[in-house]
Amino acid sequence: MRYLFEDYALDTDRRELHRATDMIVVTPQVFDLLDYLIRNRERVVSKDDLINAVWNGRIVSEAALTTRLNAARSAIGDTGEKQRLIKTLPRKGFRFVGTVQEAQRLAVEPASSAAHSGGMKPPPNSAPRLSIVVLPFANLSGDPEQDYFVDGVTESVTMDLSRISGSFVIGRHTAFTYKDKAADLKQVGPRGSLQIPP
Repeated sequence: MRYLFEDYALDTDRRELHRATDMIVVTPQVFDLLDYLIRNRERVVSKDDLINAVWNGRIVSEAALTTRLNAARSAIGDTGEKQRLIKTLPRKGFRFVGTVQEAQRLAVEPASSAAHSGGMKPPPNSAPRLSIVVLPFANLSGDPEQDYFVDGVTESVTMDLSRISGSFVIGRHTAFTYKDKAADLKQVGPRGSLQIPP
């Protein structure tokens, strides 16, 4: 699903935020926060709602939530003073107040889009492309507050690798199914697909 507002597009399938043709790099928690606010834009969401959705109910400080909220606002050109898109309702919660259009992703990109992105689709009988998956990095600090940083490193490496011409990079959302799990590398792939261990 793609959520379009102002000149932004939030792509939940690719987990990407774009402004016009530029991709905006955000941490996974900031992306999840924006996604949750936009999907629930018809109602006010509480701090507890956000913590349950973004942090899976883990205990997080007020400062951590405020930091991610400020980062989400900054990513979409909003501020706590303007509150043009994300409105704070004191003692109630938050609400995404921008006008949003929903659009389904095309199953196949038009040829002009493929050419614009720097590569043509390989012919059906061509040799397999390089396939890469970046498994989630582990937070070795012991501080749960640093998870966002570790997730951001994983996302950044995934995006950098996706710029290699002729490569196929497994989406970070799929790779994150291995977060906090011991991955048997023999079960990652064949042919670039991920097999989730039982």
